[in-house]
Amino acid sequence: MYADIDKDSYNIDHEQIERKITSRTKVIILVHLFSQPSDMDPVFELARKHNLKVIEDAAQAHGAEYKGRRVGGFGDAAIFSFYPGKNIGAYGHAGAVVTNNKEVAEKVKLLVNHGRYEKYEHLMEGYNYRADSIQAAILRVKLKYLANWNEQRRTNAKKYNSLLKDLPLVTPKEMPYAKHIYHLYVIRSKQRDELSKWLNSKGIDTGVHYPIPLHLQPAYKYLGIAKGSLPVVEEFCSEALSLPMFPELKEEQIELIAKEVKNFYDK
Repeated sequence: MYADIDKDSYNIDHEQIERKITSRTKVIILVHLFSQPSDMDPVFELARKHNLKVIEDAAQAHGAEYKGRRVGGFGDAAIFSFYPGKNIGAYGHAGAVVTNNKEVAEKVKLLVNHGRYEKYEHLMEGYNYRADSIQAAILRVKLKYLANWNEQRRTNAKKYNSLLKDLPLVTPKEMPYAKHIYHLYVIRSKQRDELSKWLNSKGIDTGVHYPIPLHLQPAYKYLGIAKGSLPVVEEFCSEALSLPMFPELKEEQIELIAKEVKNFYDK
């Protein structure tokens, strides 16, 4: 099932969830998109009512908080990505599943290791999803710096917000229940593509996350969810533009980027 998102955030629209639940529904997946924590309490209330599991997609939310607690510890399970570009990244592909459910933990251990506990004895069909030791060593060192890096990202976001506040675009909003740690700094502009080209021409890289909404991906065509079914998602995907964001971003760099954004709207 797919539900549209709330107009004032990147969070799932709670009012739509219950209408989408059928006898086939097993799990609700909450995505902490761009590291803005989803509003989880209403979702867990629905999950309890309908006896559903909840999985947190915290791939972009290492250290983000919901009502004072770090995300990843609320759902039946949560996933984190350690792709090199994440707030804490390995030097290759790596990730983790966290859970306080022993049965889920044992199942995941089997799945990531060819379905085996012991060499040559396979209890089920599985995959080779093991992160190698060098990635674990790198992540162990980088973990010590994560909180500081996240605070630097938050400082950068505040600077952006201050410089861009009077322009005809939408800056990221930190919800009152959340601590956003800005994996990405994503603005919304009705002239997204033109603004992106302008900034790129000035030597400023931008990104579009994500141009094609999930329900319109060719892989999910079989679901029969037509264009226009999730209008808010589709609007966001046509407007979202990521500006440079990383802990080491200097104040003068942010000022330069903001100046060129202003120049675009003044031309």
